[in-house]
Amino acid sequence: MNNLFKLSTVFLIFFVLLTSCKQEPEVKNKSAVKTETVITDPLPSWNDVNSKKEIMAYVNTVTDKNNSSFIPIADRIATFDNDGNLWSEQPAYFQLLFAIHRVKAMAYDHPEWKITQPFKAVLENDMEALIKQGEHGLLKLVMETHAGMTSEEFEADVKTWIKTAKHPTKKVGYDKLVYQPMLELLHFLRENDFKTYIVSGGGVDFMRAFVTEIYGIPKEQILGSRIKTEFDYNDGKPVIKRVAALDFIDDKEGKPLNIQKIIGKKPVFASGNSDGDLQMLQWAASNEYKSFMLYLHHTDAEREWAYDRESHVGKLDKGLDQAKKGGWTVIDMKKDWKVIYPPDTFEDE
Repeated sequence: MNNLFKLSTVFLIFFVLLTSCKQEPEVKNKSAVKTETVITDPLPSWNDVNSKKEIMAYVNTVTDKNNSSFIPIADRIATFDNDGNLWSEQPAYFQLLFAIHRVKAMAYDHPEWKITQPFKAVLENDMEALIKQGEHGLLKLVMETHAGMTSEEFEADVKTWIKTAKHPTKKVGYDKLVYQPMLELLHFLRENDFKTYIVSGGGVDFMRAFVTEIYGIPKEQILGSRIKTEFDYNDGKPVIKRVAALDFIDDKEGKPLNIQKIIGKKPVFASGNSDGDLQMLQWAASNEYKSFMLYLHHTDAEREWAYDRESHVGKLDKGLDQAKKGGWTVIDMKKDWKVIYPPDTFEDE
């Protein structure tokens, strides 16, 4: 046994010496050896047009430490509107359609709604009459249907609705109608150490109930409009109760105000699609760092919708003028995007 061990040891030493003496084949011209590099397009759903080129050029510039426009990671703040910018918003804001659902679900306990606007219009499916109620009527609708419950109850109701409700014309879930090119943009920015926020006119608790799973943006980075709430110790089981009163509207000048209050820094990258986003983009444009202002122009009536200056939803008028005047980047949805929605959006239809 001892001899066998010695023989094995000698063989092992011989093998190590043999392999260590092997030489690599001589390469006469080492520069001729090429290493193949696969370059992945971070925005594959975008056509190779100005909007894509400008976005990529900006990100490459401000993340280059050797460039005078370099932005430290801590200051790479990007803010995005939601309705009409990250997902569709026609024929009405999705949260309004949720409120309509709530009116019909609650109507039995509110017989007075049959003769009271704007609830009467909803119960009679009279959208024209509902629109005539204006902003005040729509806010009243949201206040009444989004209050009188705890924050947990409201979140559970939103989650149930989003899993079952179908868009009236697209016939798919509302959460399916997100823009694939914008999902890619969010991912591209985060890959380059930008911190992405939603800053929307929509209800903050409505969005927080489910959009984190869609966009990869945590709840604490979602800003929106708020109704008033109050704390109730509830016999040792604390709850946050939702009250039928408006606390803050995160639209127009409300957006930079909310950004300053909650984020505490100006965005260097801001994206929107309507006049309601104009002040947020103006705020970003005033940053001492090199900033990027991005408008999405809905121009695709066939794949989505086409609307701008005269629209009741997502009106883009003053913003479009300032974008052209200020040299801001404008996405032409029809020309700039290869696809609108993710590839599996309509696969069950």
